[in-house]
Amino acid sequence: MNLDRRGLLGLLGAGATSACASAPATAPRPIAFRHGVASGDPDQTSAVFWTRVTPLDGAAGDIAVTLEVARDMAFQTVVIRSAGLAARSERDFTVKHDLNGRGLEPGQEYVYRFTAEGVTSPVGRVRTLPAGPTADVVLAVASCQLHPGGLFNAYEAMAGLERLDAVVHLGDYIYEYGADPDAYGMVTGAPLNRVPEPAHEIVSLADYRTRHAQYKADPDLQAAHARAAFICVWDDHEVANDSWRAGAANHQPETEGDFAQRKAAALRAYYEWMPIREPRAGALKAAVNRVFHFGDLATLIMVETRLLARTKPLSYADLSAGADGQPDIAAFRARLDDPSRELLGEDQRQWLGRELASSKAAGRAWQVLGNQVVTARVRGPDVERMMPADQIAGLLVTLPENVRAQVQASIQLFRLGLPFNLDSWDGYPAARERLYDIFREAGAEPIVLAGDSHAFWVNELHDAGGERRAVEFGVTAISSPSPGDFIRGLPLGQALVLANPEEVRLCDQTAKGFLLLTLTPTSARADLMAVSTILAKPFQVRTSVSAHLSRTPAGTKLQLLKS
Repeated sequence: MNLDRRGLLGLLGAGATSACASAPATAPRPIAFRHGVASGDPDQTSAVFWTRVTPLDGAAGDIAVTLEVARDMAFQTVVIRSAGLAARSERDFTVKHDLNGRGLEPGQEYVYRFTAEGVTSPVGRVRTLPAGPTADVVLAVASCQLHPGGLFNAYEAMAGLERLDAVVHLGDYIYEYGADPDAYGMVTGAPLNRVPEPAHEIVSLADYRTRHAQYKADPDLQAAHARAAFICVWDDHEVANDSWRAGAANHQPETEGDFAQRKAAALRAYYEWMPIREPRAGALKAAVNRVFHFGDLATLIMVETRLLARTKPLSYADLSAGADGQPDIAAFRARLDDPSRELLGEDQRQWLGRELASSKAAGRAWQVLGNQVVTARVRGPDVERMMPADQIAGLLVTLPENVRAQVQASIQLFRLGLPFNLDSWDGYPAARERLYDIFREAGAEPIVLAGDSHAFWVNELHDAGGERRAVEFGVTAISSPSPGDFIRGLPLGQALVLANPEEVRLCDQTAKGFLLLTLTPTSARADLMAVSTILAKPFQVRTSVSAHLSRTPAGTKLQLLKS
């Protein structure tokens, strides 16, 4: 694969308007475009365009900005010129311009740039969504980019793709952790000099803004944003680990204040720094669920599973002992199966049902769900049945002490048939059945996309009655560590396939990369794109597995082709 960034980050032209001849000459304010450009949320005739202007003089005054959208890289045919924009200190000097459904033509690629104070930004590319008959759609899917975890090589590979209509980002765009030697990811971050900014765990608005700025300064991430529009939704780390509607596992009110204030600061910074449409008037800030139609071929529905309705996740620390001193599995499962436990909430679920039914009624071949966490039923593997006791002991000895304790506890819990990850849909089984009911009522068998897990997945999703309701493609991390990274002596992905043959067709718990989804009227192909390393350059990228879905009158068939 050609990894050339195709000159997307080069500066093209001066583009600034000249002052009136009768006006006194004034020196331009010193500025720079240090964080690249981005576009997002495309529709048939518009998109959202973003940049950040860095004032080099440290002053707080507004900076006038112009956006140009053109048909050619030389900007000889400019179709949009918006000169009334401003980078304001109250929005951290970010600029976001929404064309609001006007100005562009369907299914066309455009280039764009910003100018301010005589300085021209890098150039970006954006493709509007098609209208009418559509032969194919190509989407990259990404998730989980821990800056200290490693280099963003997957984004360099993504930026070099010949064909890319949009990037679907399923969350964990930033992480909240600090730079202590034992902080998450610092075992790689320190030697790579990828140290979090600020150095402490982020809590305030200024903290979140600084962390977003650090991520957007990464050249590989800038290249991917310049290559295609992003369609994003957050997961938990944009606020704090394992967040839910009223708290997070990584939030301590006694030292970090009110969670609602932290969440408000995190979402404000997110809307400032991401090329995403602002919430509708009167809508909750957390209502980031929205829909995108790709001609007559596909509908992409982005849902929100964190901050709108999610009830507090259970953890295995909640597993109490029964009268016999053994873990009370029945009581724990009763709590897990409580019908009141929610992920989407009733309002969002009904909205999802309407969008699915509308897409089916319009004759679109594919309904794609952009969802943050793994949906499949995944029991933890019974390691004691897979390996002899002395081999398990030898494996445990090789692990760091803190990881060893977690693995030992997991081995005992998974022997009892408990779920692998309670933060996924497995922690909300009644809510998952309600989701499947929505699929059934709409007459849809969607493709479900999942992030969060730092692993590649190909899953067939069945309801409690055993009926297949969807196929799930899970994307691994761009750079965040995977469970399999710590226990190389155990093929964890294969163990999960063996433990869940009815649901899990493939699981890779060590690869890093992205997913490339290609849709046609009769087929869907998910190419699992793995990079050879996240610790150095150069690197290679390869298709580790291709999952093919074919639609025939007899039904939908799933086939795996390994490289």
